Amino acid sequence: MASPPAPGPDTRLGDDDVAKLDRLRAAYRRLQDELGRVIIGQADTIERLAICLFARGHALLVGVPGLAKTLLVSRLAEAVSLKFSRIQFTPDLMPMDITGTDILQESAGGRREFSFVPGPVFANIVLADEINRAPPKTQAAMLEAMQEQKVTVVGKTSLLEPPFFVLATQNPVEQEGTYPLPEAQLDRFMFLIEVDYPSEEEEVMIARTTTGDTLPPLDHVLSAAEIIEFQHLVRRVPVPDHIYHFATKLARRTRPHGATAPDWLKPLVAWGAGPRAVQYLILGAKARAALTGGYMVRLEDIAAVAAPVLSHRVLTTFAAQAEGIDARRICERLVSEALATTNG
Repeated sequence: MASPPAPGPDTRLGDDDVAKLDRLRAAYRRLQDELGRVIIGQADTIERLAICLFARGHALLVGVPGLAKTLLVSRLAEAVSLKFSRIQFTPDLMPMDITGTDILQESAGGRREFSFVPGPVFANIVLADEINRAPPKTQAAMLEAMQEQKVTVVGKTSLLEPPFFVLATQNPVEQEGTYPLPEAQLDRFMFLIEVDYPSEEEEVMIARTTTGDTLPPLDHVLSAAEIIEFQHLVRRVPVPDHIYHFATKLARRTRPHGATAPDWLKPLVAWGAGPRAVQYLILGAKARAALTGGYMVRLEDIAAVAAPVLSHRVLTTFAAQAEGIDARRICERLVSEALATTNG
């Protein structure tokens, strides 16, 4: 197979952007150090959250209770000097409980008039805790804010202040009384991040550091203005043409009725990833390259973000579930085969 084309003028960064990328990486290392003071382990989770933040995406965190998901998100907001809001989703939660509502108030002149009281969605980092516990109407209000970065209440539209970053959680164990997110709504999340149990050594450290008096406050690493600047910078990270083709072919191979789907996948997958998956593969790879030392996107960047981008966009069949094969395993095999074909 022919080697990838050499970088051309359109796949190179200017000197100013190179310097800004170096600043971003230095800030990211400081952010990792700060979070490491209160969060034990979870290095992959922290990296994927940072990728979503700088790529202007949203993330869905899946993990059993007690894995410090809420603590991680709140301390991330503290370290980057952003306004944090936590919404506990419950079956009786209404859309106005999230977006806010108009209330009738009496002014100093004695006139009564409606005044808008913003809801908890008006923050920079919003933790939507157990989003699948709220009814579909409330979920839709939250997801509309994620997609449009604005809310409409009683015919009036209010913009959400950037940066706007939503992290939703789901409990994979307890499903009673829940309203699972439809696939079309899951597609709004850039990443599905699976938060796993810590190792034994990490769990011992957790017990030592979290059973004391108080957790230490974190230093502020980044401001909102700097994050917005770096989000624009990430969009300018060059992508060689063969990377676009690789990402597109990878997403298309998840579709069981497509001509490029491998034979082993067809009985296991009912529905594959759509075009938004290709967009997020590229954006995620750009952000990862920017954070980990690359000045352009590489194949390993696409491979690193493929599972969190694709796993919630691949709907498995009953046959796959009966065999204990989940979407993540399918995506990992697809990536492995795609890399082997490319490198071969």
